Amino acid sequence: MGDTLKTLATTLAVQMLGSMALLTVPVLAPAAAGDVGVPAAYVGLYIALAYGASMMSSLACGDLIRRFGAIRVSQLCLLLCALGSFSAAGGTLGFFAASALFMGMGYGPMTPASSHVLARTTSPTAMSLVFSVKQTGVPLGGAVAGALVPALVLAVGWRLALVVVAAACVFVAILAQPIRGALDGDREPGRRIHLGSLAGPLRVVLTTPDVRRLAFMSFVYSSMQLCLVTYLVTYLTGSIGYSLVQAGFMLAAAQAAGVAARVAWGAVADRTGKPVGVLAFLGGGMAAGALATGAFDATWPPLLVALVCAWFGATAISWNGVYLAEVARRAPPGRAVEATGGALAFTYFGVLVSPPMFGLAAEHGAGFGVAFAFLALPSIACAGWLWLSHRSARRLELEESLSS
Repeated sequence: MGDTLKTLATTLAVQMLGSMALLTVPVLAPAAAGDVGVPAAYVGLYIALAYGASMMSSLACGDLIRRFGAIRVSQLCLLLCALGSFSAAGGTLGFFAASALFMGMGYGPMTPASSHVLARTTSPTAMSLVFSVKQTGVPLGGAVAGALVPALVLAVGWRLALVVVAAACVFVAILAQPIRGALDGDREPGRRIHLGSLAGPLRVVLTTPDVRRLAFMSFVYSSMQLCLVTYLVTYLTGSIGYSLVQAGFMLAAAQAAGVAARVAWGAVADRTGKPVGVLAFLGGGMAAGALATGAFDATWPPLLVALVCAWFGATAISWNGVYLAEVARRAPPGRAVEATGGALAFTYFGVLVSPPMFGLAAEHGAGFGVAFAFLALPSIACAGWLWLSHRSARRLELEESLSS
């Protein structure tokens, strides 16, 4: 239990800072857009480039984690995120492109690295809860970005706000050093790193039906999640008339609800033994949140907007821990790193494709309300598919128990 708590605290801190760094640019986009000379809605291209790099780095991280250790790789990831945040302070399109690449290369291996150590130190009956607690680092980092970054922008400007975030990433990387020896005890210093290993994680996913189904689901759910966290501030400031601070508060409400909900859904999945059923429910819930968000207008009371944002966050931002625990549980023995990296390639591909399409649709005719409502359709379809597969699996288990 002590090893699990130590590992959980470390991976949670890394995940939180990585998420905060990645979401800092979307949060301050309305303030920086005038200086950079592009519409704030084009921040989706930044997110797409970052997650494209994340997709590649998550596939390549298996050998790196086994050779250098999960904590050392996590430290390097934080330093790359710091470099990405610092680069964005340069304020030109070239610097923002470099920032997205550095940020993506740092963000991609964080989850496979944490899955590697958590799968080793966590009881199978508690995996959904432990993984969900660790994954609260993502919405927690987003909540901190939504609450803190607008205030930093007002106090010191958007460029120095990015420098502060970079410094925070470096600080946490240094804090992780004392426990690195204990948690990286399984590293293989002589292991070779070769490009051929990129195909291995995808092969594990595509040849393992349960993991393959979860990977396809994550493409849809990650599209919903990232469109929410990337565009909520821009939508509320540009279409509803909120100030940057007010919109940042609404994003913080969505992220904070996601923090609490990740733990709750992880506990429900472990207690009921039905993680796929939980994931199906969340797909329907996030579809309802998207439809309600698309209906916002200036006459809605701020409290009602905050409640909708909280529900949206509690569903669209809360599925990841249950998903990752189930991937690790369903992976072939000893292949949790590869299964997680391969599944995350599908997750990140959803992020790569959807935010720029969403932004272009919103900017060129459809508007943010229609774009959010449209996102509900694939989520509803995916939720139905998961529920049918869940019912089919439960029926098969019942028939096998009766026949034995």
